[in-house]
Amino acid sequence: MSTTTPLLALYRRFERLPLGRWLFSRAVCFKAPYFGTIHPTFVALEPGRCEARIPHRRGMQNHIGSVHAIALCNLAELCAGVMTDASIPADMRWIPKGMTVQYLKKAMGPQTGIAQPRIPIVSASAGYELPVQVEVHDASGEPTFRAEVVMWLSPKPSRKG
Repeated sequence: MSTTTPLLALYRRFERLPLGRWLFSRAVCFKAPYFGTIHPTFVALEPGRCEARIPHRRGMQNHIGSVHAIALCNLAELCAGVMTDASIPADMRWIPKGMTVQYLKKAMGPQTGIAQPRIPIVSASAGYELPVQVEVHDASGEPTFRAEVVMWLSPKPSRKG
């Protein structure tokens, strides 16, 4: 994790600008449009850690008025994916493989997700599973949701020209 990935370099460039984190968030949602449905804003990004926040909007509510479970799953996958992309060696690629979730309490108000890998992210000659822990908490810091997103990391195919 010693080199800076293109995504991390982009975040660092945007971070210095007024509204830079918001602009970076919009750029990520442009690349993966479905994540725009949860209106995320990235709060922090570094190798091995991603933090993003979503608002509590009516369009993201369930029948009891809390943030919908699937919105929380989307936040978890977004944080895990961006953290992975910002952390992997240049010769590796990734894709989500699975997710296990726990709903801890009603998710009321804005929710913040923090993703961190459970094992070191390394370059490898064969594919391997990378478990990523994501904890989501409300504005008071109380955990509302936990997920383990399993990423499949594998070597990029060699380019033959």
